[in-house]
Amino acid sequence: MQFIDLNAQQEQIKSKLLDNISAVLAHGKYINGPEVKQLEETLATFVGTKYAVGCASGTDALLMALMAYGVTAGDAVFTSPFTFIATAEVISLLGATPVFVDIHNDTFNINAQKLEQAIDQVKQQGRLKPKGIIPVDLFGQPADYDEINLIAQKNNLFVLEDAAQSFGALYKDKRSCSLGHAAATSFFPAKPLGCYGDGGMIFTDDEELYHSLISIRTHGKGQHKYDNARIGLNGRLDTLQAAILLVKFTLFESELEKRQVVCKRYTEALESICRVPYVKAHNVSAWAQYSIVHEKRDRITEYLKTKNIPTAIYYPKPLHLQQAFTYLAYQEGDFPVSEQISRQIISLPMHPYLEQRVQDEVVNAVREVLQ
Repeated sequence: MQFIDLNAQQEQIKSKLLDNISAVLAHGKYINGPEVKQLEETLATFVGTKYAVGCASGTDALLMALMAYGVTAGDAVFTSPFTFIATAEVISLLGATPVFVDIHNDTFNINAQKLEQAIDQVKQQGRLKPKGIIPVDLFGQPADYDEINLIAQKNNLFVLEDAAQSFGALYKDKRSCSLGHAAATSFFPAKPLGCYGDGGMIFTDDEELYHSLISIRTHGKGQHKYDNARIGLNGRLDTLQAAILLVKFTLFESELEKRQVVCKRYTEALESICRVPYVKAHNVSAWAQYSIVHEKRDRITEYLKTKNIPTAIYYPKPLHLQQAFTYLAYQEGDFPVSEQISRQIISLPMHPYLEQRVQDEVVNAVREVLQ
């Protein structure tokens, strides 16, 4: 049994994948080839934004967006401590300060009420300048963007949607990646839309931001290759990865539907014995992961291991307790919801091609250990 089965998808599109890869080999434009532009246009249309900028990874997508917003030392950027390190890492890389805000106990997304309190506190302290917010669409479910955007507007902050796990999700009939001033997603192979390496994309309706991003991803390029208008980085998306993503995207909407079916089966089978994911009525999750919560998490993990059933823990230690962020001087107990969930959460095998008989094995094993 596999936690994520990429081979099942590949078998359906292998010949077309090889055709697209061969086309790139034939034209030889491995950097900024036509497939990159085609992918940007295709995904911008799908998401519903004016612009999309392909880049080398989801981390670069976040970093480039912050660079385009001029984030620097003395700035505070607010985000969740219950996420992958990249979300806060990029803030620190620019010399700015991540300010963590605890999550909701049900969706595990950033708590808008606590966000507003954190912004007010930073303003009162006067040491840092509030600059922006990075909400995380955890496990595929969008955060509370109406509330977050209102708070941002009131405080003159940008909203950068971390949609690394939520590409394809819906919030009040709007696609993920169109919910803030800008959005960053990841094409890491395990993501809902993943390539065969690293890749990412930034989405926005802001024309000025778009042109800054185009410059930043190629060493701050100005009018030509050796004209550098700003400090940038080497953040381009490989043409080969764009060619692969164009093929994989042809299956994407049907795979989103399949994910709903798989997760519905999990929920119906497990909701009586453990805490299953909660998705708000106005949201449709992309289901990057299917995560349950139980105080006997470690016991479940060990038992499933004896049955050769793979599991994962997202995330075993919140960011405010990571050694990398000790300089921020947070302590255990500062974000109790994030800390509690990190001790009790476990993710089960999840992908669009998870057969019911295989899923039944997972469900039966969880039932056995808990009952």
